[in-house]
Amino acid sequence: MAAAHEGFRAWHPAVTGVTEVLHAHFVDHAYPMHAHASWTLLLVDDGAVRYDLDRHAHLVDSAVTLLPPHVPHNGRSATSEGFRKRVVYLDAAQLPAELIGRAVDQPVLFDAPLRRRIHLIHGALVRPGEEFEAESRLALVAERLSEHLRRRVGEGVALPDPPLARALRELLAERFRSGLTLAEAAALLHAHPAHLVRTFSREYGMSPHQYLTSLRVDHARRLLLSGMPPAEVATAAGFYDQPHLTRHFTRILGTAPGRFARSGRLEA
Repeated sequence: MAAAHEGFRAWHPAVTGVTEVLHAHFVDHAYPMHAHASWTLLLVDDGAVRYDLDRHAHLVDSAVTLLPPHVPHNGRSATSEGFRKRVVYLDAAQLPAELIGRAVDQPVLFDAPLRRRIHLIHGALVRPGEEFEAESRLALVAERLSEHLRRRVGEGVALPDPPLARALRELLAERFRSGLTLAEAAALLHAHPAHLVRTFSREYGMSPHQYLTSLRVDHARRLLLSGMPPAEVATAAGFYDQPHLTRHFTRILGTAPGRFARSGRLEA
């Protein structure tokens, strides 16, 4: 059954540093564990969201949430009424990679002025011709986010990220389009297949095949917003065919690829 949603819109603006913008209202949809190659800057406008990040549970309503790239997380409504959210996906280079551990440690930011600045970015992003304003406001927001993360006590909590799990994650990121078998991965990393799966799953909270699928969906959404037809996106992102793409895309994002692509051409 498709998730109930209203006013779903996703698009890729011509703004340096922004890979995607998403405005959505979900009632029934629950995001499974997945990951992005970008920073996820989230505002919840109505309701509240529960999510797990690095095996720690979080609840957010009016605060700002910053989820780091490559770290699996999920998401679901904390109430039966659902939630309305606005997300700006930031290019990974917008914030230093060494701050990822601190964002994992504390992804929720209680900063009303920062929330207001992010709200103004969204206002600029929905108005064609205001790309320079959006870029200017984003520069200040990125600086503020960096200041928040650097002010954390000590060095933050770094991801354990054992070498074997990290090596498999990097291999999957490198081969997500062409794919690989578990036997190939085990041979390349000199590990028993079962040990490889256990180590990765224990470290990242999702199996290697789930992580691989989430990478493909994340890439597919970028291709869809660039105007590529879903049938071509499926093979370009590493899926077997369009139904294969549709099944996993809908499961993770709560909407079909075609609707996702068309939503960017709708009025906000």
